[in-house]
Amino acid sequence: MLTADAPLVLLLHGGLDNLSGKTGLAMLRYRHGPIVAVIDPAHAGRSLGEITGIARAVPVVASMAEALAFGPEVAVVGLAPSGGLLPPEMRPDLLAGLEAGLHLASGLHSRLGDDLELAAACSRAGQWIWDLRREPDGLEVAAARCAALPCRRLLAVGTDMAVGKMSACLELLAAARRRDMDGRFVGTGQAGILISGQGVALDAVRVDYASGAVEQAVLQAAAGAGPEALVLVEGQGSLCHPGSTATLPLIRGSQPTGLLLVHRAGQSHVRSRPGAAAVAIPPLLEVIAAYEALAALGRPDGLRPRVRAIAVNTATLEPEAATAALAQIRANTSLVCADPVREGADRLLDALLDDRLDDGLDDWLEP
Repeated sequence: MLTADAPLVLLLHGGLDNLSGKTGLAMLRYRHGPIVAVIDPAHAGRSLGEITGIARAVPVVASMAEALAFGPEVAVVGLAPSGGLLPPEMRPDLLAGLEAGLHLASGLHSRLGDDLELAAACSRAGQWIWDLRREPDGLEVAAARCAALPCRRLLAVGTDMAVGKMSACLELLAAARRRDMDGRFVGTGQAGILISGQGVALDAVRVDYASGAVEQAVLQAAAGAGPEALVLVEGQGSLCHPGSTATLPLIRGSQPTGLLLVHRAGQSHVRSRPGAAAVAIPPLLEVIAAYEALAALGRPDGLRPRVRAIAVNTATLEPEAATAALAQIRANTSLVCADPVREGADRLLDALLDDRLDDGLDDWLEP
């Protein structure tokens, strides 16, 4: 529904400076199509770069009435609030946008298309409300069909939720395309789907069909891809997190040929809700062994996918501390590691494309 060139207005009420706005912030960083305005009354009139550090010239306004002057065609809910419910303060701007003829896209758990007031506000024929967190039609139980694809399939896996798996994949996608490679991306969460315009919202799928939904999305993304193509599958959740169930269907459905581990530098425990018991992240070599062992099961091709590199999120560290953290992880794991947002993803991409790892050679690894 959401085309690459559609001009958007992002609704980010109170989310421009915190993780509740991660969907909109990801779109501001990675969507190539036009974003003409951001609505956040708390920061109206300020520079987007000053607030977020994202170098993109987009005005921040206080209301939909102001945003309409910039010519948007689609309003996108950029918040990912706890529980995924529509924030009450956003409703007046949604109504104003729909009454002005804008389409609406949302990754909330609240089904905006089923909201009678919002549906009644649609003012023209063909106007749509896209709730992307819906289970796709026609799902089947997974049958390892992706194992027969000729292309490379890289799955991002993490030491925790929200450590940067989507960002790492999108940085790798950009690096691949700069080399004129056939790079493709499979979004599995709301931000990834909104950025790419396709994918599957994995957390909206019944568990029995979750692997099948991933399989279907990867098969669609990989249609016509040859052996040199790279299909990047956005990771979700973590084996290390007691509340996460997304990793297994991603591994089963995508039948990856390689894995990218994503880790936040300095993080020793998974982030959980207040009051929950502390859960430690095991040493990275143990995490890697667990992911590789699991990825080797349930395959018709006998392949044993390897963690080929580590994408390290150093966003909270100063440059010198980030350099030291990367050096320590490299020494502990003997794997190529880099922060793809801070440093670019070329070194990670080189490691992911190097087939010598499959032959058991280690002379290409960094000292």
